[in-house]
Amino acid sequence: MKGYFISFEGGEGCGKSTQIKALAKNLEARGREVLLTREPGGTPLGEALRNLIQHDSEGQAMCPEAELLLFAASRAQLAREVIQPALNAGKIVLCDRYLDSTTVYQGVARALDPAQVAAINQFAAGTVRPHYTLLLDLDPETGLQRVNTRSKGALDRMEREPLEFFRAVRQGYLDLAANEPERIRVFDASLDPETLSQQICDALERILT
Repeated sequence: MKGYFISFEGGEGCGKSTQIKALAKNLEARGREVLLTREPGGTPLGEALRNLIQHDSEGQAMCPEAELLLFAASRAQLAREVIQPALNAGKIVLCDRYLDSTTVYQGVARALDPAQVAAINQFAAGTVRPHYTLLLDLDPETGLQRVNTRSKGALDRMEREPLEFFRAVRQGYLDLAANEPERIRVFDASLDPETLSQQICDALERILT
């Protein structure tokens, strides 16, 4: 059976984790073997980099260029150690963020050179690209309220960025979706989780059957 790679994207608090778990449960009920992973992370190296990027005091003052390269290092390891072998084995891979996050967070919101970001993404991901990307779109005010409630105010380094940063992230994602409509499908993340989950399953029905 053919492997399939689906990435989930969106701003903070959009509900990616909830929807990934719901989709995995649905696919497994159909007899498909599913692998869940995340970025940054998904491998021992990637998880160490995730901690450095988000939580470690040593990473608090990192420059945007260093941040970009750390995300790319995590992605390079994940693509080769986890995602490609799973696809070769016929699994469906569900990934919480992938290269689109770097395009938007570092290339748009951090205002790094888009061509350089694209080249680094290409080098890190190689040929391991999502077949389909689900963009959970939510206004950043609502998303950040969700994050604050969930974390009880204990925000990580990325979540502490100002509101304008996340507005740029949202617009960057919507621009990406407009440019790649065949791959990226936009969903309204303000819907209740059950309705959103059903919409995602309906959209994937034509692809995975």
